[in-house]
Amino acid sequence: MTKSPESAENRCQPEKQPVSRLRRAYIARLVGRCLILALLTLVWLLRPEELDLIYPGAFFRGFSPLHLLWLVWMIDMLFQLIPAKEHIPLGSQKHLLHRFRPIREKINTQALRDYVISTTKAAYKVLLLWAALLAVLGLLYNRQILDERALFMISALFYVCDLICVLIWCPFRLILKNRCCTTCRIFNWDHLMMFTPMMFIDSFFARSLLLMAIVVWLVWELCVMMYPERFWEQSNEALKCSSCTDKLCTQYCRKLRG
Repeated sequence: MTKSPESAENRCQPEKQPVSRLRRAYIARLVGRCLILALLTLVWLLRPEELDLIYPGAFFRGFSPLHLLWLVWMIDMLFQLIPAKEHIPLGSQKHLLHRFRPIREKINTQALRDYVISTTKAAYKVLLLWAALLAVLGLLYNRQILDERALFMISALFYVCDLICVLIWCPFRLILKNRCCTTCRIFNWDHLMMFTPMMFIDSFFARSLLLMAIVVWLVWELCVMMYPERFWEQSNEALKCSSCTDKLCTQYCRKLRG
């Protein structure tokens, strides 16, 4: 008796794959971020004065554990600007030349242009939604419903949500329609989104983080304009499922990986 051909639906069922080193590292980082958020929440509720480093003039008065968190955040953003391969996902560094693998065929420039326009329109829909959220936070801050510590805690919450989007589920995919983080148009917008709630705080702690996040965002956006071929899987071999080494996403489809 002959075997019936495997249906398209079955071919596209998620198959079991070994967890990649990078995904394991990211899971560990998510656990670490959750612990940091839990600790900050306890401090905020029980000893809120320990968060005073976020206030104007406090950064250079003495040492605080928040200095270490500030340093970690700064280093994270630095690694989005410099060429690196170890422990850094391709999605975060696809704008850099060392991660670009051009296709052998001639690039369809019109299709590339259409792709960049459509993904950029989707990206700026996300930006408008984020601006609306910030407007709400600003209104709550001006009415003294939220204070500086609350804004800092919102940034700390977004610090955890960032990796939830990578490892578990990302609501922005509903707008962007991207396949995974590797092809995500706004991968390096993460720190800008994390730190913009602190834009209302006039302190070195808040302003330095936000300024660095803006630099990372500007470099990313300039690269989209100057080197769009690095962001499209039809012009960059490294972005194709069949070339994936990060395996950060939770869905593995044989049809896509073929």
